[in-house]
This record gives sequence, structure tokens and C-alpha cells, in this order.
Amino acid sequence: MFLGAADTSGLTDTPSLSAGARRKIAPDYSNPSSANQCVTHTVRTRNDLDGLLGRGKGALVSAQAASPPAPGREPVRHVEVAADDAGQRIDNFLLRHLKNVPRSRVYRLLRKGEVRVNGKRARPEYRVAAGDRVRIPPVRVEAERRTLRAPDSLLRTIRGAIVHEDAELLVINKPPGIAVHGGSGEDFGVIEALRLDRPDETLELAHRLDRETSGCLLVARKRSSLRELHRLMREGLVEKHYLALLAGSWQLGRKRIDVPLATRRLQGGERVVKADAGGKESATRFEPVQFFKRATLMDVAIETGRTHQIRVHAAHAGHPVAGDPKYGDKEFNAAMRKLGLDRMFLHAQTVSFEWSGGRDFTVSVPLDDTLKGVLDRL
Repeated sequence: MFLGAADTSGLTDTPSLSAGARRKIAPDYSNPSSANQCVTHTVRTRNDLDGLLGRGKGALVSAQAASPPAPGREPVRHVEVAADDAGQRIDNFLLRHLKNVPRSRVYRLLRKGEVRVNGKRARPEYRVAAGDRVRIPPVRVEAERRTLRAPDSLLRTIRGAIVHEDAELLVINKPPGIAVHGGSGEDFGVIEALRLDRPDETLELAHRLDRETSGCLLVARKRSSLRELHRLMREGLVEKHYLALLAGSWQLGRKRIDVPLATRRLQGGERVVKADAGGKESATRFEPVQFFKRATLMDVAIETGRTHQIRVHAAHAGHPVAGDPKYGDKEFNAAMRKLGLDRMFLHAQTVSFEWSGGRDFTVSVPLDDTLKGVLDRL
């Protein structure tokens, strides 16, 4: 079985858990009277350019009437990033400006290089800065999406999952099985449901949780709050603790795993993460809470927020998360299913930080009845 010899490379003792070519003249489609008057000119010589700009008698070699965008298709837009939007990921920035476009389509635009920031291609994780000039390409809007509505059951679930609300943020006790955002065949996640339920608010995810992970999810209610939370996270000033049930008897004590992680996207969009010396810096702290015959309940704190970080680091140590379908142990997972575990046993229990100005913030949510029941039966 997999628990025979754990790979302990990357494990270090942790004393504590604390802390000229072609020129195009594009029509202005916002002005209907000019849409059919603009032309696209091919400029091959300096005389041609002078003629185009009215600086001589240069002849235009060719002229082709430009067509307005097809119905349901928006024209190219160039948007300058305002100060209030600074620090936001480019994918989230685009989703705000492409209201009826699926998230998967937005990511496709980014992968194909159709989105430009200051004339350069932008990766999905790029964070916009004040004054950035973002080129938003023409996108065909699916008219049927305008009529889509989140299921009432989802709206009720998310409303009931709000455990804290103040002027700066919401805290959701995210149920397992619900994505934090739409995409990959899902029209609605937590953030879409919240935005529909609170149309007059500006709501943004401060971080993410895997679909099957439950617990604390922070949603900023102001741009300034989002920037502050992102700053705190970048500087390692947000403490996040998870409860995880790991396979086998953990005999490593308090351990810090700092193995770099690399993400690979498979055909179809699925992401797989593995320990890789050439990957991104990642660090997770593990401390046993309670020992059982075949498993160990662990307190897990993350210092970085990489995709699937806890799951991959736990598997790297030889103790994968119970119920993990991707990095877990099939035999152990089957045994856990007999005890009533129908999901991954990973719960974001506590988030704490200090707002600028010295105001402390801590929120904690307990395990749900399903996970408590599994522990009782172990």
C-alpha cells in the first residue's frame, strides 16, 4: 500500500505554527453615422502614408470598406484601468466588462493572445495596474445567456451560508460540491449567485477554494477591500487553517513541506499539479490533531496559495487526503466511503488577519455533520 515509505524530501522541522506595413483605421461603432464611412487602407510607401495623413499627394493603393460587427458581436474596445480596479486579476477584469460571456470563453481569449495589456499578451494571473490599457477583442454574445437564471435552490443555499457580513466583506461557509465561480460547464458558482442576489453591490472573490473543499470563503464588497486583502495575502499576513483527514498514521510530528509545485493543464482543461523542482515556491505546515486507526486528523496551514497545494503536499508526504479522487489512494477512499465519506475531507476552518489600521479579523466555521459523523465512526 502507498503508506509503506513516505517521500520526505522537502520536509523540514517547524518549531511552531505561528506566524510599414499595415495601418487600419477602425470605425467608431458607437457613432452610427460614421460606421459605414471608415475604410481600411493598405499603406506600402511613405507617399502612401503621407497621402493618408493629408501630407501630400500620395495615392492610396487599396481601400476596402470595413464592416460593422455582426449582430450579437461587440466591437474591439480599449479600456483604461482605473485606480479602483488596480490589483485585480485580468480574467476577473474581463468578466466585469464581458457580462454575458462564459468564463471558459474569456480564458480562451487570453490563451489565444487576443487580449492585450499595453500592447502585450496577458496571462490569466496578471494583475492590472492603474493606467493599463486593455484591448478587449470582439466577442459574440450568446443571446440565450441573457435569460439564464441561477436556480432558486442555489440562491437560498448561498444566502444561508453567509456566516459574517460587514462593510468590507462577506464570509461564506462554502458548501462542498459548489464551485466558487462558473466555468467548465457550470453557469453559476458562489460569486455569480451572490452577484445575482445583490445586483447593486460590487462583489469579488478574494481567494478560491476547490469545488469539494468546504469552509471559509472571503468575498470583498469594495475594490479597496479586495486590494487590501490581496496585499495581505501576498505578504503572507493572512493565516488560513484547514482541517484535513489524511490516510495512515502521521508520524512526522509538526512538519513544513516546501516542495515547489507545477501545474499542467490537460486536454479538455483539467488541471493536474505535481511536485516539481522547477515549479512555483509552495509551503504548507502540518500538525496532527487526533489519531485514528487508519487515519489522522490534521491542522493544516498554508503559507502560499497554489492550486491543489494541500492535496499534493499531503500526497507527497505519503498521507493523501481522504476522499481525494485525483491524488488520493483508491483503497483508502473506498474504506472511507463505507464510513459515509462521500466527498473530500478538507475543510477551510479559520481565516485571520489584521486590517491596515490595526483592526483584527478572525472567522471560524465548524465541520459539517457529515464530516463529524465520519470521525465518530473511525
